[in-house]
Amino acid sequence: MIDLTKRKNVDLLVEQFWKHGYLTIKRKFGTYLPEPAKVGDFDVDIIARYKKNYAIGITLTEEDLNDPAVIEKINFLATRQTKFTNKKVLLFIGVPEEHLKNAKALIDLLNQDVKRNIRLFPIVERKYESKRSKQKDKILFS
Repeated sequence: MIDLTKRKNVDLLVEQFWKHGYLTIKRKFGTYLPEPAKVGDFDVDIIARYKKNYAIGITLTEEDLNDPAVIEKINFLATRQTKFTNKKVLLFIGVPEEHLKNAKALIDLLNQDVKRNIRLFPIVERKYESKRSKQKDKILFS
């Protein structure tokens, strides 16, 4: 069950990368893409690229937000740079919508330069509506 929700959260975070123009290079729970290696001592969910800029994506659960070491993890991942060009690597953080306030409070504890490098997104599961029900209501001929 936990694995299924974690997979769904990673999928929803990948959509946020796509909305910002990033191409997913590595991701957890993917069918065709390889899993990302650890960055330092920390697991990451997604590694993506937009032109020559890179980004790291992680999803946080309620347990992660209550962990006192999460602030160290966020700080470490948000201060990463590319190997040769020393460009800053963006950190995308996906958090369930009901825990968004807690995540914002954690990020506010960080240094201003580190905060600029973090993008926080609420993970919201969308409800799909059937198009057939809309078509029945529409009258074509009188």
